[in-house]
Amino acid sequence: MAQTDRGSWLERLSNRIFAIPSVAQWWARWRAGRMPAVIDPATGIPFARLAKPLAQCRAALITTGGVHRVDQRPFDMENPDGDATYREIPGDVALAELTITHKYYDHRDADQDINVIFPLEHFRDLAAQGVIGQVAPRHFGFMGHIDGELIQVLTRRTAPEVAQKLRQDEVDFALLTPA
Repeated sequence: MAQTDRGSWLERLSNRIFAIPSVAQWWARWRAGRMPAVIDPATGIPFARLAKPLAQCRAALITTGGVHRVDQRPFDMENPDGDATYREIPGDVALAELTITHKYYDHRDADQDINVIFPLEHFRDLAAQGVIGQVAPRHFGFMGHIDGELIQVLTRRTAPEVAQKLRQDEVDFALLTPA
């Protein structure tokens, strides 16, 4: 996708501003403060220790970088609140079959090498070396820009659906790759 296809000049300017780490961190703190229902301050972010050695674990990737197969419906770039849906990505997919639909970050490097945002090839290498047990049979792509009422869709419907699918696949851990 050519740079001219990546949105308006205002979107490109916004992408550059939010590429500054201190700006992105400020924005993340500000957004987290506006969404107390998403993360319970009393319990914080859920965390679970691995129950077995990494070499015996099945691993999945979950990205908010807008990654999906080229034959899947692109994420909604028109809704100002984003897109709370997800795309299933087979564990054996050819990397050339993946693309990115996301206009809220500069993904030119990831367009050249999808492993920048979705390190599936590295997972395969780690499994072949015995560092991790297996690569999961499916992975999940989200579009990280989700706001307004779509946050409820994400937290009450789509994220629990993905969690259930990860349990069905007997995934031991998931690596989350934000965009």
